[in-house]
Amino acid sequence: MRVVVPPIKSQGIKTKLVPWIMELAPKVKGRWIEPFLGTGVVAFNAGYKRAILGDTNPHIIGFYRAVQQKEITAARMRTYLEQEGELLRTAENNGYEHYLKVRARFNSGEFSPFDFIFLSRAGFNGMMRFGSKGNWNIPFCKKPDRFAQAYITKITNQVASVAHIIQPEPAWKFHTQSFEETIALANEDDIIYCDPPYFGRHVDYYNGWTERDEETLFQFLSATKARFILSTWHHNEWRENEMIQKFWNTFNIVTKDHFYHNGPNLDNRRSVVEALVCNFDANHVSQHHEKQEKKRDTEQFTINWNQENKQYAL
Repeated sequence: MRVVVPPIKSQGIKTKLVPWIMELAPKVKGRWIEPFLGTGVVAFNAGYKRAILGDTNPHIIGFYRAVQQKEITAARMRTYLEQEGELLRTAENNGYEHYLKVRARFNSGEFSPFDFIFLSRAGFNGMMRFGSKGNWNIPFCKKPDRFAQAYITKITNQVASVAHIIQPEPAWKFHTQSFEETIALANEDDIIYCDPPYFGRHVDYYNGWTERDEETLFQFLSATKARFILSTWHHNEWRENEMIQKFWNTFNIVTKDHFYHNGPNLDNRRSVVEALVCNFDANHVSQHHEKQEKKRDTEQFTINWNQENKQYAL
């Protein structure tokens, strides 16, 4: 399977796991729904003409909306990166002064989707991290020649690839909203793919991730009539993911060894056993994966919107 690689990068990107995810995913007649869009790599390789794609990070959603609306094109991205790349190459302090200038411009409230790509590609170790006020706070990668022509071409080709895949509204809808709101839009003809932050794995997320969030996600996926796939981690050489036993063991689980290359911590650079959790039969997945567990169907919860309290409740 040829995997389309998106222009946005982050820790935990699922590029190498896309073929495995798509091997498990059944084809449905409805929509592809992602409550945690992230880089978008899974959505762009799912092959659906209709999609609902959500994330709480407004910069991710803003970037892909701009691509959808043709405000961002490969040609415009090339022009931007050539200009900013030259300023970075010639800036004082080995390029750092211009990186700080772009970061300050972005954090001032401009939130340019072009600057977003610049920062994500010129930031340290391919990380994406925001402070409590939503400001970009990753340091410079210390490579003033970061935007060489070959690298610019690579990024612009990625922009062109996703622009070809993204369908115009209303076929593809991008939403800056909570995962609860996105999951609530699904019906029995849809498939939901969830790639939330991995609890206990020291990952950064735009607005954090707690055990309460994990429990809420479990409740919503337990209640949905759609089919779903959840990406999470199962265990590594030191410990197991306690959320598997606490919540996800009620569903079917397949696992696979995987190695993450990015991240500043040694722990995050080691092998981890990935898990895909689903609410449908997973016996069609080939047996090269480490193990496969089949569990009973979970009890279905009913979740309702409480207008007075402005929240969902069981």
